[in-house]
Amino acid sequence: MGFNLDNAFGVHAAALKLRAQRTAQLAANIANVDTPNYKAKDIDFQAAMKQVVQAGNGTTLNRTQEGHMTASGSSAATAPLLYRIPTQPSLDGNTVNAQLEQAAFAKNAVEYQASFNFLNGSIKGLKMAIKGE
Repeated sequence: MGFNLDNAFGVHAAALKLRAQRTAQLAANIANVDTPNYKAKDIDFQAAMKQVVQAGNGTTLNRTQEGHMTASGSSAATAPLLYRIPTQPSLDGNTVNAQLEQAAFAKNAVEYQASFNFLNGSIKGLKMAIKGE
C-alpha cells in the first residue's frame, strides 16, 4: 500500500492556500476603501473547499517499477473572485465597507491560523512516525 500525502494532510493544505488567497483579496479591499468606483470582491470559501473535496486526487503519478511507492497529487486550490453586494453604496461608486472588511480579515486570519495548526500537527505526527518515537 502506497503513502499518500493528500490523505496525511487532508484538506488543510488546500484550505491554507485558499485562506491566503482570501487574505490578499481582503487586504486589497481595505487598501482601496477610498478609491472611487472600486468594487469590493471576495471568494466563496465554502464553495471553493467543496470543489477541492469533490475534485479529490486530480493527478496520479505512474509507477515504472513494482517496488516504487504510489503517489498522487491535486491541482492548486484557487477560487474565483465574486463581487460583494454593498449594504450601503457610496456616492463615488466604491462598495467597500471598511468595518465589514476588517471583521472578515480578522476572522479569516484566525481561520488561517487554525488551518496552519492542523497542518503543523499532521507534520509533527509524520515526523514522530518516521523517527519511531
